[in-house]
Amino acid sequence: MICILGGTFDPVHYGHLRPALEVRQALGIDQVRLLPAGRPPHRHPPQASAGQRLAMLELAVQDEPALVVDARELRRDGPSYMADTLRELREEIGDEPLCLALGMDALQGLDSWHDWHAIPALCHLLVMERPGSRWPRSGELLKRVARARVDDVDALHGQAAGLIAGIRVTQLDISASAIRRMLADGRSPRFLLPDRVLDYIYEQDLYLNAEH
Repeated sequence: MICILGGTFDPVHYGHLRPALEVRQALGIDQVRLLPAGRPPHRHPPQASAGQRLAMLELAVQDEPALVVDARELRRDGPSYMADTLRELREEIGDEPLCLALGMDALQGLDSWHDWHAIPALCHLLVMERPGSRWPRSGELLKRVARARVDDVDALHGQAAGLIAGIRVTQLDISASAIRRMLADGRSPRFLLPDRVLDYIYEQDLYLNAEH
């Protein structure tokens, strides 16, 4: 099985890394791929460049073989649509199970994604649940989830795509935007992200003089 976890990673922090590791353990697979978005269509452009975000990710995972960086969206022109990425991966891996890990907030907004109806046919969805999070409760998303949801993540190994499962992950209330604000205010975000990443941020003068 191939599992990917996308994000802007501006910058990468432990709120990305710990859940990714728990996803790998829950699925019983060798690796989870961290997929930095090139041009995310649902938010403001990243403050750090594509090269800087890639460098920070590589620094963050360099001693953890269970997490690898997949930079394909950084190399692709135009907006980074997940449906396009999943089609590309599906062409590469054939009928091997493919899984997209995402947070409950992302699942709640899935019907706003470009070509979202195609996504369930391309991959499984593994939803990272935190205390207090709720599954979709109305509309077409509710119907989709009701048809596809399974209780056991082992079921995802049995077919190429089309299922939805949830796993509980450690709750780490860390956000990239809060880290950027700390840095802009001259405060240290140490222990919220890997030291190597923070050292790189200081070396590159990233986020330090940004307005917020």
